[in-house]
Amino acid sequence: MKHLLKLGDLSSTEIEEVLNLADQLKYDKKHGIDHSYLKGKTLGMIFQKSSTRTRVSFETGMYHLGGNALFLSSRDLQIGRGEPIEDTARVLSRYLDGIMIRTYKQSEVEALAKYGSIPVINGLTDYCHPCQVLADLMTVREHKGSLAGLKLTFIGDGNNMANSLIVGGIKCKMKVSVACPAGYKPDKDIMKWAEDNGDFCCTDDIAAAVADADVVYTDVWASMGQENERADREKVFKGFQVNEEFMSLAKNDAMVLHCLPAHRGEEITAETFEKHAGEIFDEAENRLHAQKAVMVLTMGDKK
Repeated sequence: MKHLLKLGDLSSTEIEEVLNLADQLKYDKKHGIDHSYLKGKTLGMIFQKSSTRTRVSFETGMYHLGGNALFLSSRDLQIGRGEPIEDTARVLSRYLDGIMIRTYKQSEVEALAKYGSIPVINGLTDYCHPCQVLADLMTVREHKGSLAGLKLTFIGDGNNMANSLIVGGIKCKMKVSVACPAGYKPDKDIMKWAEDNGDFCCTDDIAAAVADADVVYTDVWASMGQENERADREKVFKGFQVNEEFMSLAKNDAMVLHCLPAHRGEEITAETFEKHAGEIFDEAENRLHAQKAVMVLTMGDKK
């Protein structure tokens, strides 16, 4: 695996390889087994969008793997401003062993990979969030034993999370349903691909989407960069909430996942969040382990 730009670039086998290695690295960490596969290597972390989980998990992960992580904020490095991104990619490739970037445009991630000569990992764009979904799939597999045949339901905005969950779920042979308001659907090309390659539906009927679900997932109504739309989105998304009423339609042992941060009382009730907090914080922890697996497979000799 040269890069992780989007889940669509990975085969089902490659996703399984990431999940298997993530499980092993989690076991090694819990049992004090050395796994310094990236000793002497440096990851440059570019943040055009701020984050708690992404920065801490990547920086800690590199430490566990024996390497170093260098934080580069938007003030330190203006991608595409002053210096063309193709030049930035080539310069950083002379200094670093890998780049993680969390930014707005998917095109910036793709350009770094095209013009650079080192692995590039997508830490989030407005289009997709592959690292989060690898952690999500890892968490579901931990709790359910396997992924194939499970029904995954996403309720909310058809955003980067929805895009990546659709791709990850279908590639892992899950049934995927999305409930969102008209005008806020996931990427149309991703939905077409999902319809052609698996069991997928997108609807504004929440009850139909969540019926017999094994996993129910949600995300905030207004993502970073959409703050000026917040008031309008609160009106549009009212009712698109994970709560006990809708959970009663899912399977009795259904999981609830949330990529965090959560806005209790909006996309999820406090009651439902707390009932499933164990699963949600397993999911948050697994960002660390899944991303360590991605770094080892892209930057390390353990191919």
